[in-house]
Amino acid sequence: MAAPVRGMAGSPSIGNTTSFQKKTRSKLVSIPGTRPSVQNGQLLVSSGVSSLDYVIGGGLAVGTLLLVEEDCYDSYSRMLLKYFLAEGVVCGHELFLASARDHPDEIMQELPSPIVDDVAGMKISEGQSQPSDPENPDTMKIAWRYQNQPRVQTALASSVRFGHYYDVSKTMEPELQQAAKCHSFYHPLPSPYHALLKSIQTVIRKEGFDGSTPQVGCNLFSHLFLCFSAPNRAVMGRIIRLSDTAIALESFRGSEKETNPLYKDYHGLLHVRQLPRLNCLSSEVPDTKDLAFKLKRKQFTIERLHLPPDLSETVSRVSKAELAAGCGSTAMGNKHLDF
Repeated sequence: MAAPVRGMAGSPSIGNTTSFQKKTRSKLVSIPGTRPSVQNGQLLVSSGVSSLDYVIGGGLAVGTLLLVEEDCYDSYSRMLLKYFLAEGVVCGHELFLASARDHPDEIMQELPSPIVDDVAGMKISEGQSQPSDPENPDTMKIAWRYQNQPRVQTALASSVRFGHYYDVSKTMEPELQQAAKCHSFYHPLPSPYHALLKSIQTVIRKEGFDGSTPQVGCNLFSHLFLCFSAPNRAVMGRIIRLSDTAIALESFRGSEKETNPLYKDYHGLLHVRQLPRLNCLSSEVPDTKDLAFKLKRKQFTIERLHLPPDLSETVSRVSKAELAAGCGSTAMGNKHLDF
């Protein structure tokens, strides 16, 4: 179990002293690493994975809880945790990392390295379909009935760039990690929740986030990223209902899907359990529920699950036609059958 928290400081607007005020649009607090949602105006932060931001409605809403349900192998949920922490470090957010398995210092040392802006444009286009060259023979290896159909866009990306991009093959520079203000909690013993709550309460009081210490123009916004695995489905169901956003990672490792050729391009499936309803009666529903993830050499991506076309019908039809032609020419001496 790992539960990081990112905090940010922002300046509130100063009101006029007179009772007559000019009617203007309310200005949102400008905080590094945030942007307002186009659906409900809620302030959002990036999870560090642009495709995950797209799935959950543009990003993680400030003041909400994101739950990542682990399977028996927690390597992929741990990767999402590193992305989330790395985004907080790059944006200058204050971190609180609690872990009951691995020491927080070890997790912080494994954060992915951010990619510079001029290279990010090249990385975001990785995995997207490129225009085919009709003169290249390698581009004509699909069935004839699929040649004129548009290619399926599997990549999930917003038209507006949000967040940063990271290279998981490299670790973040120590100077950048040391510049971040991070509070940690490590309790490997069973039932560490009471001690965890006391630790969070101590940090809130010490930093003055409870309002007891006057702070000029400073507000605290926090958002929680929780990786949790529970053998009891009833317990997991209660935790999901207590969360705002909940996703589940289903790894192919050790299952029949690992050797299934239909899933050879992916490492697992992503299930959206719950999405928040913020300033509205309904939640933002993704355009597709068939989602899969893959861990490439340099990045973790979530894509639309696109299985290869089934060519068994085409092969069967061609084989039957060839068989009928062969029988007709042998038995009757011509290609036309006399009924």
